[in-house]
Amino acid sequence: MAKISGKNWTTLSVDTSAGSATDIRNDVVSFDFATPRGTQDVTGVDKSAMERLLLLSDFSINLSGVFNTASSHTVFKTVSSTDVTRTVSLGVASQTLANECLLTDYALTRASGGEFTWTVPGVLADGATSTWS
Repeated sequence: MAKISGKNWTTLSVDTSAGSATDIRNDVVSFDFATPRGTQDVTGVDKSAMERLLLLSDFSINLSGVFNTASSHTVFKTVSSTDVTRTVSLGVASQTLANECLLTDYALTRASGGEFTWTVPGVLADGATSTWS
């Protein structure tokens, strides 16, 4: 695969609380995600450098966007009132990463210049390892 920029995301969808995948690429202005692994220090007193084991994997995402009643608001307006797992799907350059997530906030900001934006953090919900396909 060739090197690419981050301009051409083919998928950025999030389920509504009813489980309907919704493409929110047009409303998202930035996002970051991570797939960290935990580690355990198992360094014995006989070692002169750190020794570690890899532990469980995780996934987290932070979405930021522009308020849109027809798309992203429809997806996120129930974050504070429903306890549902939502599929978050990312796709770029024929690579897809989908995770079952809990969305933990839907924070809205009206800035002094008039911008009306939102941020939504999400964390892994189901214990499945994040794997690109």
